[in-house]
Amino acid sequence: MTRIALCQIPVSEDPAVNLNRARQALAEAADGGADLAILPEATLTRYGRRIAGLAEPLDGPFGRGLAASAAAHGLSVIAGVFEPGDGGDGRVRNTAVAIDPSGRLRAAYRKIHLFDSFGSRESELVAPGDTPVVVELAGLRIGLITCYDIRFPELARALVDRGAELFAVIAAWGSGPMKEEHWATLVRARAIENTTWVAAVGQAPDPGARDGFGIGRSMLVDPMGVVRADLGPAPAVQVCVLDPQITIATRNALPCLEHRRPQVSGS
Repeated sequence: MTRIALCQIPVSEDPAVNLNRARQALAEAADGGADLAILPEATLTRYGRRIAGLAEPLDGPFGRGLAASAAAHGLSVIAGVFEPGDGGDGRVRNTAVAIDPSGRLRAAYRKIHLFDSFGSRESELVAPGDTPVVVELAGLRIGLITCYDIRFPELARALVDRGAELFAVIAAWGSGPMKEEHWATLVRARAIENTTWVAAVGQAPDPGARDGFGIGRSMLVDPMGVVRADLGPAPAVQVCVLDPQITIATRNALPCLEHRRPQVSGS
């Protein structure tokens, strides 16, 4: 059994405010007995052109603050940050960091699919990554997925092929017509088609923001697609239990990963 904290916090423009919110959430997660705490995408700062000036190296003040809290509470942490890009065009990386209970950075995943949809142009500010990442934390092999990535089933399949037992999805999901329905459906779909647990954590709405990012609805979904937790729209920290026996039972009843036909799928 692994105890996972879904840390649905609001994210402001100020990294110092957000680090304090993250620390409070991690303390609450630890008090609830969590082994792993997951924070949203862009926990460093809200989206906007300011991210170019606020992006930090992974060992910068924000990253060190998260690492110190992870070590202080003895729990693993996954969170979204922005780090400077290396392409010389001023764009940053939208990065998910994975930190172990000693405070050591174990992995960094740079978001592959950028949100150039519904009138947004993330690619103007962010350079895409190109490598799927699976990291071992809290006794699990965890595949990292960031927001818009959830719309691309081939990424989730690449992660399960690399041995992922849990997808950790971090998001700053935007509001809008059908957007919340898409989020809930896609999170469940990635669980069902891969018979894999999904812990999806989004930003809670920030009262001072007008950009529409952050609908909440953080969820834990089991490999059969059953929603084990749904946090709704308000800020919250909820500790949930991941039972690996449910994965075994689901895959025994529904061995769809074994039934794949590479000559059809191209994989």
